[in-house]
Amino acid sequence: MMEFDQLWIGGAWAPSAGERRFHVRSPHDGAPVGTAPEAVETDIDRAVDAARRAGDSGPWPRLSPGQRQEVVARFGKLYEAHTEALANLVTDQNGSAIWFSTALQKDTASRIGDFVDVAAGFDWERVIDSPRTLVRREPVGVVAAIVPWNAPQNLALAKVIPALLAGCPVILKPSPETPLDGLLLGELFAEAGLPDGIFSVLPADREVSEYLVRHPGIDKIAFTGSTAAGRRIAAVAGEQLKRVSLELGGKSAAILLPDADLEAATAGIKSAAFLNNGSACIAHTRILVHDSQYERAVTCLSDMVAATRVGDPKDPATFLGPMVSARHRDRVRGYIELGITEGARLVTGGPGTPEGLESGNYIQPTLFADVDNAMRIAQEEIFGPVLTVLRYRDEAEAVAIANDSAYGLSGGVWTADHEHGLDIARRIRTGGFHINGAPRSPRAPFGGFKDSGIGREYGPVGLGQYTELKSIGY
Repeated sequence: MMEFDQLWIGGAWAPSAGERRFHVRSPHDGAPVGTAPEAVETDIDRAVDAARRAGDSGPWPRLSPGQRQEVVARFGKLYEAHTEALANLVTDQNGSAIWFSTALQKDTASRIGDFVDVAAGFDWERVIDSPRTLVRREPVGVVAAIVPWNAPQNLALAKVIPALLAGCPVILKPSPETPLDGLLLGELFAEAGLPDGIFSVLPADREVSEYLVRHPGIDKIAFTGSTAAGRRIAAVAGEQLKRVSLELGGKSAAILLPDADLEAATAGIKSAAFLNNGSACIAHTRILVHDSQYERAVTCLSDMVAATRVGDPKDPATFLGPMVSARHRDRVRGYIELGITEGARLVTGGPGTPEGLESGNYIQPTLFADVDNAMRIAQEEIFGPVLTVLRYRDEAEAVAIANDSAYGLSGGVWTADHEHGLDIARRIRTGGFHINGAPRSPRAPFGGFKDSGIGREYGPVGLGQYTELKSIGY
């Protein structure tokens, strides 16, 4: 049990003004994991007041970029030493398979260093001649970073680190499902030398979260989560013209061209679709296959799905752990039942619970074939291990189906012809795309088109999201 009695407010532990607590239980077997105070509106006020004082008159925004980089680099070293413990805690809270949590925490640690390097080469000030003008980047102000449960550390630090490097105070609002790991960050930042007032951690429910978004002392909201929540945040923020960056949902397509290596594509789709128990906004869950190889591809995918190991997320041999909660499990199960009702062909899996895992929030990995792109299982984000296979007759139809989505976050193509793959990539309306599963640079911008969000994270573009531009003629 990890029990927190206080919140991290303005650089120090402080009791909550409320009495309610979040009680976290393992999605695997219901065992208690820990507790944390549930922040209330008064706690938000205290954190915003501290952040405003630190931002308006404190030293952090007025340090040189290099001085801020030194503090963040020290935090990165401290963080790196805690990645294993944090990976285990994340898995205990949300059910992510330990192989995934471990890999993600190591990646998160390395990206702290990437952000420091980006900040070191960032265009903080430059001079334009005729007439002479100084163009400078200044902190956007107090940032509310609101993150979901599926990758809480990675998503939190993708916002917190660039905001701090830009000179902004940050209030981190973790999800009720994963409140514990965020609270561990406060002391690490304090040990690294972050001044008082600059960082707070306030786990809260939806109502208090909206109070944070609406608070007049907040200048920018950085959010990752559902499109529905993103729309609400954008609407509330728009009333006060707050800056927002929103990384939202996805329903990504993987196009298998007729020349694709089906075995390689199937292995790649396993990772791209089932990473993090399928609870990933970038998951490639619509598999588009040419008529000429459709049934063969369905067989390959069926064999892969049926062989994917589901079980205790702390077991290194497990590929898929449980859903984060019984409510989310039931939601995913409802989509599987919907797919059957819509007339899709259930190839493997189904709405039942995997044998021997009845005590947890488990779902059978499921594959549907003969899916029409108009079906809800092909259009709506399921956020679980459910794959749909769709037919196409020619390349133009494949591109049209891939683009026929409200979302535009990720996607991919599998082909023997790399240049052909690039041509396909240029025709798909998504913020990211992968040819034969190739990774993207950690310094490349990440974000979505359409209902998948506004703004970008990572690299110079992501750092720039936390600055305002000022032009000074002199």
